Amino acid sequence: MKYVTLYEKLGKRIRDLRRKKGLSQEKLAAEAGLHRAYMWEVEKGRNISVKTAYKIARALGIGLRDLFSF
Repeated sequence: MKYVTLYEKLGKRIRDLRRKKGLSQEKLAAEAGLHRAYMWEVEKGRNISVKTAYKIARALGIGLRDLFSF
C-alpha cells in the first residue's frame, strides 16, 4: 500500500474542488495570486504554507476548515 502524504491529500482536494467549480488551474492560480506552474505542483502534493492554503481557499470561495476536510 502506498503511503499518501498530507500534501498529496490536500493537492487532490484542491484539484477536486477546482474541477467541481469548473475552474482551470490557470484561473484558480490567477485568483489566488499564484503562478499556474506552482498550482500544478500544489495539486501534485507540493509542501505549501498555511498562507498559500488560505489564498487557495479564498479563491475557491471556501474556508480553511472546508479545504482540509478530507
